[in-house]
Amino acid sequence: MTYLKAETPKGSSFSTSCTMPGFRTLEISNPKYEADNLRFITVKTPSLKGRGDICVYVPKVPGEDVLPIVILLHGVYGSAWSWPLSSGVHLQVDKLIKAGKLPPMILAMPSDGLWGDGSAYLPHNGFDFERWITDDVVHAVIETIDGADKRSPLFISGLSMGGFGALRLGAKHGYKFKAISGLSSITSLPQMKLFVQESLKSYMQQNVVDEDLFSTFKAYRDQLPPIRFDCGKDDLLIRYNRELHQKMEKAGIPHLYEEYPGAHEWHYWTEHIIASLEFFAKHL
Repeated sequence: MTYLKAETPKGSSFSTSCTMPGFRTLEISNPKYEADNLRFITVKTPSLKGRGDICVYVPKVPGEDVLPIVILLHGVYGSAWSWPLSSGVHLQVDKLIKAGKLPPMILAMPSDGLWGDGSAYLPHNGFDFERWITDDVVHAVIETIDGADKRSPLFISGLSMGGFGALRLGAKHGYKFKAISGLSSITSLPQMKLFVQESLKSYMQQNVVDEDLFSTFKAYRDQLPPIRFDCGKDDLLIRYNRELHQKMEKAGIPHLYEEYPGAHEWHYWTEHIIASLEFFAKHL
């Protein structure tokens, strides 16, 4: 792989382009101006018919060859900045790594593709928001971030719509992921209507299995990675999460489900994302 530092005029960004198949352009932020170990990637991909953004936390761990990659998916209305700048997850993780309470890990925090109020991380309307997450984000991080490698263990988590995306994609592509988790997750496509302006018809899939987490878990149960999900007791999605837990128990699908005080809000996700990262650490 050959990288070229582009010559750019004053006031423009430092850019790194690569010739990776599938990406016409890939640009990464200049380390000189980065803060708190955050890097920013913009990549053009056929999956989005344009560009997508990824915010990446990269721990400073000299001598580490291959690091695990954790993909964190945001909810409706958000973007690549949501996890770090609404929860400070990267600051929490940095402290825990330095204290030896978490192993070094890369956090890859992509946009959902920025369709409507939220793409649901499903392929629809001519865009492949699923492939964007499962293929493009992973490849872009590997091509640009030290410690990211094709041998890196992969994990995926998310909140609300991102919980739906993480659990569905993690199950459907279970051969890629070591473990998966969701916080305050939408568990079935009709629940998107609680949040988005767009018609549910816009999200409908040819295979209805892709519209429901329990159906996805059943369809791919032979390849499911370890599963964890939690929800706040005052969350508007608590009933659906409890129903999913009960269905999985009845079907004998192994998983860890937990409830905590809290609602559908950043205060809850800020506090409880660490439980998912600790869960991932146990499966390294």
